[in-house]
Amino acid sequence: MKSFRLFEIFVLLLCISFTIGLVSADGIIIPEPIPDIEHIPPLAIKYHHVNVTIDNQYARTEIDQVFLNDFYRDLEGTYIFPLPEEASISKFSMYVDNEELVGEILEKDRAREIYESIVRRLKDPALLEYVGRNMFKARVYPIPAKKNNIPGEKRIKLSYEEIVKCDSGVCRYVYPLEPERFSSKPLESVVITVKLKSNQPIKTIYSPTHEISIKRKDDYSAEISYEGENLLPEKDFELYYTLSEEDFGVNLLTHRGSGEDGFFMLMVAPKQDIKEKIIAKDMVFVIDTSGSMSGKKIEQAKNALDFCIKNLNEDDRFNIITFESNIEKFSDKLVSADSEEVSNALDFVNKIESRGGTNINEALLEALKMMNGDERPNIIVFLTDGKPTVGVRDIEKILENVENANTKNTRIFVFGVGYEVNTHLLDKISQQNKGVSEYVKPEGDIEVTISNFYTKIRNPVLSDLELEFENIPVKDVYPKELPDLFKGSQLITFGRYSGSGDSLITLRGRIGDKEKTFTYEATFPRQNPRNEFIPRLWATRKIGYLLDEIRLHGEEKELIDEIIELSLKYGIMTPYTSFLVEVDTEYGRPVRKEETRNLFDSILHKGEFWAPTGTGAVRSAEKTKELKSSDVYETGSERVKSIGTKTFYYKDDVWTDNSYSSEMKTTDIVYGSETYFQMLKDYPEIGKYLSLGKKVKFCLGNECFNIGEHGATTSTVTIPSTTTTIQEGEEKPDVLSQTLLIVGSIVIICAGILIWSRIRE
Repeated sequence: MKSFRLFEIFVLLLCISFTIGLVSADGIIIPEPIPDIEHIPPLAIKYHHVNVTIDNQYARTEIDQVFLNDFYRDLEGTYIFPLPEEASISKFSMYVDNEELVGEILEKDRAREIYESIVRRLKDPALLEYVGRNMFKARVYPIPAKKNNIPGEKRIKLSYEEIVKCDSGVCRYVYPLEPERFSSKPLESVVITVKLKSNQPIKTIYSPTHEISIKRKDDYSAEISYEGENLLPEKDFELYYTLSEEDFGVNLLTHRGSGEDGFFMLMVAPKQDIKEKIIAKDMVFVIDTSGSMSGKKIEQAKNALDFCIKNLNEDDRFNIITFESNIEKFSDKLVSADSEEVSNALDFVNKIESRGGTNINEALLEALKMMNGDERPNIIVFLTDGKPTVGVRDIEKILENVENANTKNTRIFVFGVGYEVNTHLLDKISQQNKGVSEYVKPEGDIEVTISNFYTKIRNPVLSDLELEFENIPVKDVYPKELPDLFKGSQLITFGRYSGSGDSLITLRGRIGDKEKTFTYEATFPRQNPRNEFIPRLWATRKIGYLLDEIRLHGEEKELIDEIIELSLKYGIMTPYTSFLVEVDTEYGRPVRKEETRNLFDSILHKGEFWAPTGTGAVRSAEKTKELKSSDVYETGSERVKSIGTKTFYYKDDVWTDNSYSSEMKTTDIVYGSETYFQMLKDYPEIGKYLSLGKKVKFCLGNECFNIGEHGATTSTVTIPSTTTTIQEGEEKPDVLSQTLLIVGSIVIICAGILIWSRIRE
């Protein structure tokens, strides 16, 4: 009898612990004060390793991190987890030196008091970013002292489980990595590994926050990883993946503020095991063998050719053209990629030698003549390390000749080697012929670059892509020219839209000689505060295209003004716009527009932005390409910070909202005063702005607030509402229903166990 009573108590405690444990986050240790030391910062973190498994939306996250004590005495600290605002978490556990750590979960009001007390003690508002969230808090002692000049270490392991939210086939997992920026030193290593499984086919895998590596095993599983060294993380790790039974998955995310056109991100990806046959392709490799290619360059080029030829598909056709002063062809026409022709081609490559000048015009025209019009994808891979020195040498004439000769919709992919290439010629060739340019610096490896490229484009699955949006006007869509889709590839498109409502998105393309059409239902909302990264990435790409336009076709005042305005609004600092942190602005625009434009122009000239050849030319070509294809947003720099859709600039010792104007109604508030903390209590959503520093100017609606040394200290401040209502048909958080589902399931299981125990009794 007694044993059953104990069993019931155990079950009740177990259930309570599970239902309380619906939390998650990443932690920092705040040391307790030491009498003879005025200020102890949060402890440094040696490394931070995360292993995540997501199996049909059920995610388990395991964390391993080591904290460092740089003081010659043991420390006691408070381990703090600022919990994510939207999460449905269960089975939270924490171990310190392999012993389970007892902690407590604090609701947001109590958590705010803890944050506030730490801010008052440390005289640093950085933690105010997490006001409005719940908190997990635990005491950690002892944290071993430093000995023999080696910091003491405290290892902490955590794990938790959660349900990953999916909406309209788009799933989002977030790992709260950002708190690690409070480490007093850069982390030696940050590693995140995600093993993803799903019963539905996985299409796009994408992170807007980090450069990730993706290994796809099949349609139903993948491994994603991120690694960084010697860094202070500044943003959470976000991972999106899409699910679809269709051969081509098309998924939409949007962001739209009140009273403005919206932004969208469209993700397109094919199945791994697509039903349709891989498209046979025609390829011609056009390789510069002039005298300047001698030595290591020609050997690397030959090795790259070996790799490509050996990896042709059996239904492909191909040819090889080498050029110097003269042209040499492997064959007079395209040949099949059977074993005999491949063997002959490898012998041809082995005999290649470098000599003579550079006849670019004739080589490209000869390659274009070989292309057929039988609906196969036609691809030219063109590699050169120099400028045209033989035959037609006029750049515009070469471009005209190539354009006139390309009657079979051939894509030309260009590889420029070294700094002597004419980047304007190569970039225009690739852009006008639906390809891309890539540059191999003198210290780079031609073989690796071309082999990696060929691996990506080896298996075409859909060519000549077009997108249409029914009932919804769209504009400024990037990339402007949609690339072909290859097995294992994906397309991320950004754009603007007006209007709202349901729409049919139509994807058209060719599979072999057949035109295919795929339609997808989507909703473009009137208002959607989510996905705040989309406007910044859209602006980054647009700036890249505008810079490329003035680089290749000359500057125009309107284009320069647009680059400056977009850079200021979204905080996008490139090598050519970083000077904007010094510019005086009103309402986000330069006060002295002509002076700002002239500064921008002088920086472009100084950086050899318009030079066709040389180090500056290659650097400019690479930077504009990087901006045009950007998929990962930056949070800012030491003097620029992006928070949500706002951008702040550090000027005259003050973090100033880019939308601020001296003409706007402004309320002055003393940092650290009762007014300051009462305002934070009443409006916790502003904590993310206050966390920037002790002097901050931020604007909401038509009002601004100036935090500093002067102003209100005891009065009450009213802030315009920043709450956005999510309209019908827009993305809605499903946290509550998921949390209730977990809690309800646990309660039912526990009730069943208790009833069973009663019956047994």
